[in-house]
Amino acid sequence: MNLPNILTIARIFLTVFFIGVIQQEGFTAKVVGAALFAVASLTDFFDGYLAKTRNLITDFGKIMDPIADKFLMLSAFYIFMKLDVIAVWMFVVIAVREIGITAWRLLAMRSGKVFAAESLGKYKTVSQITAIGVILMFMIVAETQNGHNLNETTLRVWNQCIYGLMLAAVGLTLVSGVFYIWKNRGHLNG
Repeated sequence: MNLPNILTIARIFLTVFFIGVIQQEGFTAKVVGAALFAVASLTDFFDGYLAKTRNLITDFGKIMDPIADKFLMLSAFYIFMKLDVIAVWMFVVIAVREIGITAWRLLAMRSGKVFAAESLGKYKTVSQITAIGVILMFMIVAETQNGHNLNETTLRVWNQCIYGLMLAAVGLTLVSGVFYIWKNRGHLNG
């Protein structure tokens, strides 16, 4: 059990705490939830960075890191869907793509094949984190004194911004998934 693997496990626990806290009402709960998400996201960066730069790549990390990543991201999107911040279809599209590609990569890994991450996949991740960050900011603002009194125009701007960012995230999620499958199509049958 090395440091990158500990960070991966920490991300799973941080996600569980995030799920519990972010659904609670109140300014403090939203700030703590956003902080938990930020720290969990940082563990994703640092576990990969440390594993590569210090040659600490393990089979455990190869399997658990992508699972921990998807658990964090899909948990956030699921909660936002449950709270009616994003549309159900957006969550479903993202979940199907993320679970499908991750499962395919893990199955390929069992056969000794490694599919490298694509640059489009990195843009997809950035778009998802950006959308989540803006949604978390909105949830924090909504819990402030001024947030309870947001006028209709301000709410509409927030909602359009969130919707636009989510459309971009869903679009990049779909496009990166299609390109990933196309590039690795020769490995579809084993």
